[in-house]
Amino acid sequence: MSVNRYRLCLLSLASLLLAPLAQAAGENQALTIGTGSVTGVYYPAGGAICRLVNKEQPQHRIRCSIVSTPGSIYNLQQLRDGRLAVAVVQSDTQYLAFQGLDGFAETGPFDKLRSLFSLHPESLTLVVRQDGGIRTLADLPGKRLDIGNPGSGDRSSMAALMQAQGWDSSAFSLLASLPAAERARALCDGKIDAFAYMVGHPSGTLKEASSSCNIRLLPVAGPAVDSLLQAHPYFSPVRIPAGLYRGADEEVATFGVQATLVTSADLPDEQAYQLVKSVFDNFGQFKRLHPAFALLKKETLLTQGLSAPLHPGALRYYREVGLLPSDEPSPPPVDTTEKTRR
Repeated sequence: MSVNRYRLCLLSLASLLLAPLAQAAGENQALTIGTGSVTGVYYPAGGAICRLVNKEQPQHRIRCSIVSTPGSIYNLQQLRDGRLAVAVVQSDTQYLAFQGLDGFAETGPFDKLRSLFSLHPESLTLVVRQDGGIRTLADLPGKRLDIGNPGSGDRSSMAALMQAQGWDSSAFSLLASLPAAERARALCDGKIDAFAYMVGHPSGTLKEASSSCNIRLLPVAGPAVDSLLQAHPYFSPVRIPAGLYRGADEEVATFGVQATLVTSADLPDEQAYQLVKSVFDNFGQFKRLHPAFALLKKETLLTQGLSAPLHPGALRYYREVGLLPSDEPSPPPVDTTEKTRR
């Protein structure tokens, strides 16, 4: 082999060895947030978070993006399988996944689940047409009801309500499973009589429905609902304000949950730290990015609706800025042994 060719081989080998180091130093780290329907609040919530993360990208080299998904249950499954880095989920599904209950019983407790912070409150919203003859929960049996698409938190919350009311599928002439983006049109076109949506307000889906036909928001209240709230502490009574939608001129009693931002213990501490820092260091801007965020307070975002332990990276930030005391307990160690499936 000639000297020049030998030198060329050495240079090529050096390039191959140094390439990963250059890539690690110069390339962005991708972080994807699973959200929900584009007409709900999860999608713009994820977008608001990514906007602030990407604003600080030159410092931390993290590139944040969002993906529209069927909802909370799907997000938790994808998070558990490592297909999402971060997800927005309802506080009730967060609790059930962490404990391995109900629809999560087959896979067992998701004990790698970690909290970052909570977001806006969400209300179980039952939407009907004003001319549909439905004024109370007692009028729903026999009607065509959409309970939410598979994988959504809407569906799991409605399942809890139906069980409390003593209803099963036979109580209705139709139980539909439409994506959130299709429910308003189906109601106004007369294909369904009512639909359920666990959502923060104001909602694009409900604005679409109220602009296309005359709607009414159905109160979700009564002895069965009271029993449901007592049995499930992750639900709480809430009221949907009057005047958010055309035709919805009165405050409506219902129950709800918190939207929460969660991840896995596998997410690197630095990424969790930088995500939380990007939002909380720009909290005033974050609150202006959607009407549902207007009344949020930093302190409550660390407590409301969080069943899973805080991620160590998030905990580090909260301690640094004094939102949590320095002796706040860290998350328990993760059991990496394979779980026994139920």
